[in-house]
Amino acid sequence: MKSPLVRFVLVALAWLPVTFVAWHFLAPIALRPVALLCELVARTAMGALVRGVDVQAATITFITTLGAGRGDAKAVVSVDVNMLLYAIGMPVFVALALAARQPRLWRTLGIGYAVMVPFMVLGVLADFLKNVAITASPMIASQTDFSATAREAIAFFYQFGALILPVVVPAAAWVLTHRAFLERLRTTAPAD
Repeated sequence: MKSPLVRFVLVALAWLPVTFVAWHFLAPIALRPVALLCELVARTAMGALVRGVDVQAATITFITTLGAGRGDAKAVVSVDVNMLLYAIGMPVFVALALAARQPRLWRTLGIGYAVMVPFMVLGVLADFLKNVAITASPMIASQTDFSATAREAIAFFYQFGALILPVVVPAAAWVLTHRAFLERLRTTAPAD
């Protein structure tokens, strides 16, 4: 195992199970700022749609102003979003940072976390909007009054926030916080 790149990859892979287990148990604490920002945005920008927000562990529940049913039997619609889906890159970032063994680990982890939070918020909010405006029953979705263009934008942001950002943002944050490490790997790589 002479190649520093191979050694780095193997160490990062060894850290992954540890960081995923830690992430699973620490997620309710680590995702609290995400939930608070989601609640702030929902209450200020979506006040006509969101009546309240509740958080239990890593699940955020949006209590809407939308009604389900007919007449006096109308029930309030609530939407649960699993925040873990949008935070899947957190343990990957931590595993890569630990494998790099660079100084100022806590600073690096803080920077990575700060970079990932806004994108997690975007993903959670897009998931909520997708649920009420697109996948809900026509009776519920029609109450949102979203135009076709708005629904297309919601679908785009949902897919982008669920499929691309949870993986790309942590990887980009890691590359940006470990440029010197990557440069050393490049210069110590064996020539072909």
